[in-house]
Amino acid sequence: MASVNKVILVGNCGRDPEIRYLPSGQAVANVSIATTSRRKNRNTGEVTEETQWHRVTFYERLAEIAGDYVKKGKPIYVEGRLKYGKYTDQSGVEKNTVDIVATELQLLGGRDDQGGGHAPAQQQGGYRNSGPRTAPAARPDRPPVQGGGSTGFDDMDDDSRFDPPHQPKGNHDRDTRHHGSSH
Repeated sequence: MASVNKVILVGNCGRDPEIRYLPSGQAVANVSIATTSRRKNRNTGEVTEETQWHRVTFYERLAEIAGDYVKKGKPIYVEGRLKYGKYTDQSGVEKNTVDIVATELQLLGGRDDQGGGHAPAQQQGGYRNSGPRTAPAARPDRPPVQGGGSTGFDDMDDDSRFDPPHQPKGNHDRDTRHHGSSH
């Protein structure tokens, strides 16, 4: 039987991404995303808010894109999968962790909302981590491009996403690529 491990978050970045490179040269970026739920008390009518913080990890090209365009306080959409881990803190106590390994990123908000450092010709950007060299996903209202697309920002139309570069055929199963202690 097939199984699904999928998380979708829409929230605000709590800090700018922290980017590092593994010894293999693979880019890794971490960011915290805040999601807030609101509940109304039926008896008092009072609305209460509860904010949850989520640690999100981006890999490869998606990490580089996050480092360039994701900024503290800006809204983003992230799809990914849950990954549980453990570490021992400084006092020797074992702690559990929950990370979201991102497979897709979309910058939300318009040009005015994005501020400095974001792609000037882009209203919203969608990016998907699906292979060793990844580029953003095609727009849902346009047919996907089968190779040979743009890999830069200079020749983009307004409100367009990147077309993936040509990739050789092969197994690019993202769930099997991120195993080991480095993630």
